[in-house]
Amino acid sequence: MRVKYSPLFLAILKKVDVRIYKSLKTRISIFIQNSSDPQLNNHALRDEYLGYRSIDVTADWRAVFEEIEEGEETVVYFVTLGTHEQLFMKNKKLNES
Repeated sequence: MRVKYSPLFLAILKKVDVRIYKSLKTRISIFIQNSSDPQLNNHALRDEYLGYRSIDVTADWRAVFEEIEEGEETVVYFVTLGTHEQLFMKNKKLNES
């Protein structure tokens, strides 16, 4: 498995608090060893993120990714990072208006 990061993900990462950065680094390490580890809460998403998955970075922060098969290798492409509300609730509120 290879891990890649989108430019958006990296831009957000540069702005986050050091606590979030350290937690993400730990979670990515766990993810690489065992993407099904229960503490990651790795799960499929729906609606505007259909086809993507999410892992918990902290109690409130999430990292959204997609898995892409390139030949015989799986590439995990992290696309965005944010709080649960930033990623999921803001778009839901806009759709309900």
